[in-house]
Amino acid sequence: MLTYQLDISPDAEALTHRIADLFVEHARQAIAERGRFAVALSGGSTPKVLFEMLASDAYRQQVDWDKVYFFWGDERSVPPDHKDSNFRMAREAMLYPLDIAETNYFRIMTENPADAAAADYREKLSRFFEQAEFPRFDLLYLGMGDDGHTASLFPHTTALHERSLSVVENWVDKFNTWRVTLTVPALNNARNIAFLVSGANKADMLVAVLEGTYQPEVLPSQLIQAHDGTLTWMLDAAAAAKLTKK
Repeated sequence: MLTYQLDISPDAEALTHRIADLFVEHARQAIAERGRFAVALSGGSTPKVLFEMLASDAYRQQVDWDKVYFFWGDERSVPPDHKDSNFRMAREAMLYPLDIAETNYFRIMTENPADAAAADYREKLSRFFEQAEFPRFDLLYLGMGDDGHTASLFPHTTALHERSLSVVENWVDKFNTWRVTLTVPALNNARNIAFLVSGANKADMLVAVLEGTYQPEVLPSQLIQAHDGTLTWMLDAAAAAKLTKK
């Protein structure tokens, strides 16, 4: 049985504000308690609007950015300046406008072969989190694809079954390409996990993932269950419209 909280906003704009407020809240708490805030980002349209909002005048003064450290949940096998790069999107929408120091973000080196990029990222995470078996992000953002995937954990792919490594390369037949992704135990180890889902086109899949039969090989988003933290599905009303349990 999946354990989670729902946080439903009336529309996409309100959802973005809600997510940005959550970022500020967790950043302030983590910095006060541990002296730093480690956040793992996702790709997609909702995060892009979020990043732009965090870099806006309304939010940029609310966070001690020098103590924020950025990571990514997954990356496509493209160079960092490619239009499809999750890193490039975050850099242009938030990192550059906020003048984030290069020492404060840790990208996945997907200009290299996927296996080398995955090994390099495992090493980066191990160093930052002081040799912990899995990273302990203060906040982890995830999206949900139309096929029920999250990060680069796609249906019927080998990475769904990885339980020892924090990061792996994952072949995705759907796109005929390699991806690099955090694994299920690495994702589930975050202190706070937030799924960001908006739009009526996600409503049916959301019902399948949250209220349907547990079949994670088909619906990988069902594998995300906070190990020792919170799991919140942050939705707009359009995405949540068909849920029966609200």
